[in-house]
Amino acid sequence: MGTVRSGLADAASLYDELDRGNRVRITRLCGVLLADPDEAADAVQDAFRKLHAALGTETRAMDWAAWLTRVAVNTCRDRQRSGWWGGWRQRGVSIDEASLPAAVRTPEDEVIGREVLRRVWDAIWRLPPRQREVFALRQLEGFSVDEAAAALGIGAGSVKQHLFRAVRSLRRAIGGDA
Repeated sequence: MGTVRSGLADAASLYDELDRGNRVRITRLCGVLLADPDEAADAVQDAFRKLHAALGTETRAMDWAAWLTRVAVNTCRDRQRSGWWGGWRQRGVSIDEASLPAAVRTPEDEVIGREVLRRVWDAIWRLPPRQREVFALRQLEGFSVDEAAAALGIGAGSVKQHLFRAVRSLRRAIGGDA
């Protein structure tokens, strides 16, 4: 989506197309990487601001969706490295309850489900940053190995290795097979 650009006249329409096609995905990715809705919203704004600026100056044909993903990941990294970030960043990810199955659940099922979900998110947050990034791109965003490698600027073998280690750590943390 949005790989070819013929001039400045279509920069605004390309931006609109990329915004419509990627804002939800980039917001979800930043939310997973930062675990703070306000920080994630700021990171998304920064990424789309950089996209707007780049569309006005870049003349090469490129895969803008992949470029935007790289910028979003790097923006999240920059926010995590900043001095004020500190330990409060892990306030927790709000889970959209609308995404839970609609089956009739007992109060006991609800408590168990919330506890399991909390354990999964806690385990994801204990992953090293690179493993968390690879896990988010591959498992949550559905990127291929090559797409994740391009977005993170690493080799496909490294993506596979980080994903393997992330899944193994998550299984151990939530009580599954290693």
